[in-house]
Amino acid sequence: MAIKRGKIVIIGAGHVGSAILNSLLGMNLAQEIVLINIDRDQALGEALDASHTLAFSYNAGCSIRVGDYPDCADAQIIINTAGPSIKPGDTRDRMQLLQTNLQVISSIMDSITRYTRDAILINVTNPVDILTYYCIRKYDYPRMFSTGTLLDTARFNKMLADLLGVDAKSITGFVLGEHGGTAFIPWNTVNIGGLPFDRFEQQFELTQPVDREQLIRDVKASGLDIIELKGYTSSGIALTTCRVVSAILFDAHAVLPLSVIPDGEYGLRDVAMSLPCVLGENGVNRILTLPLDEDGERGMRACDDYLRSVIKDIDFGSATATSKGWLGGFPPQHTNPAAIGPLPS
Repeated sequence: MAIKRGKIVIIGAGHVGSAILNSLLGMNLAQEIVLINIDRDQALGEALDASHTLAFSYNAGCSIRVGDYPDCADAQIIINTAGPSIKPGDTRDRMQLLQTNLQVISSIMDSITRYTRDAILINVTNPVDILTYYCIRKYDYPRMFSTGTLLDTARFNKMLADLLGVDAKSITGFVLGEHGGTAFIPWNTVNIGGLPFDRFEQQFELTQPVDREQLIRDVKASGLDIIELKGYTSSGIALTTCRVVSAILFDAHAVLPLSVIPDGEYGLRDVAMSLPCVLGENGVNRILTLPLDEDGERGMRACDDYLRSVIKDIDFGSATATSKGWLGGFPPQHTNPAAIGPLPS
């Protein structure tokens, strides 16, 4: 079946799915949006509520409805948000979601692949790196990736910009690796208009150097802060997803950190983690290889080691995992866990 341009299927109509729906509408990024949810009444309520915004002049016409997996057959983009998320008071590790969400995403992929392997599939459900790897390897899905550390990168850019007194959009710098405790920042590639990170202190007349460990800790802690305060995260991940969708719809060839399986880049294979990707209408066109310094290389290897330790404990046949992640502990490769321990989105 031919792809219908502008048709987006959202799987899961909870806090994240509904926020993505409304952000897509607000940014006029879709011609048709189909919601798939176990609770069809909830999905219908979200669709009805969102449809009323189409009466306002800033919204273009868009068909919004509740559907089912056959609607994936001609979709251009499928966004998976289904599965439980971290709740207030939970252990501070996304890996606690692994066992349940392996079962959830396995059922979803069984359904999607009955109807299409042509849509671009964006996974948002945590733990995104492990689930993305599982789906690509088990189902051999050709155009799948996750939002990965794009949200972490947005948080980092905003926090660093606030320290320096500049617009967050002026920061060029990525959070890479796992969307979790082993995420790292290749500081030697961070810059503002070509001005490298190691010259920020002088250029911006800072009274003290930027505390790199404190900043990465704050980036990781921000998701937990939001969860403890409002019960869930939604706005940030919604706009993160829309940034990805817009790059696809407009064939932007945008450079974004997305969780993919590398094919030899950075010496990595057979693992999914966030790397700088060129994204267009056909999905990820290529992975860019940044000139990592020694600290960046160490961060990359630590992330690779940890993710592989989880992957090896997954039974792909039964969609079960014996690995429990850190579950509130800290990975042994980190020398300062108090500064960079695992935290949820």
